[in-house]
Amino acid sequence: MGLAYEVKKLSFPTDAAYRQLNPLGSVPFLEDGNVRMNESSAMLIYLAERYGPTSLLPDRTSPHFARALQMTVFSEATLGASLNVQMEARFAAPEADKGNWSARAQAGRTDKALAFVEEMLGDQPYLTGDAPSIADLAIVTAIGMRQGALGLAPSEKLSAYRERLVARPAYGR
Repeated sequence: MGLAYEVKKLSFPTDAAYRQLNPLGSVPFLEDGNVRMNESSAMLIYLAERYGPTSLLPDRTSPHFARALQMTVFSEATLGASLNVQMEARFAAPEADKGNWSARAQAGRTDKALAFVEEMLGDQPYLTGDAPSIADLAIVTAIGMRQGALGLAPSEKLSAYRERLVARPAYGR
């Protein structure tokens, strides 16, 4: 959308000053004037609504509007939630618990979620048709986290989808 922003690097675990702003200590975190948010999907919707209109969020009268909202929330509520368990197990669990039943179950859930993304894509380049949306930005982040943090490459179709999105100049910025 061409909005000005500032990125701040954080230590892990986050320090007390950051937790005063964001008691969960989680990332990402958005400050926009008096608005403070710590849920990435909500941030995408907020920014598109607050500073739009934007092609990243289809008009409310478009048949693609509901799909954009559904898949944006899906990126965190379903895909991200299962990835978080897997990353916690991999990076924070004692060695004996890294492959526990919960992590294995969530890996299966992630596989189903990614199959659903492929189904929603169909033959389209993006989830809402010919143009990327906030849903695509959210989903591609989850795919990248799975690949980068867990070393699990996406399918050929999702890899091509991810490449289309990361090739955008806005992604590079």
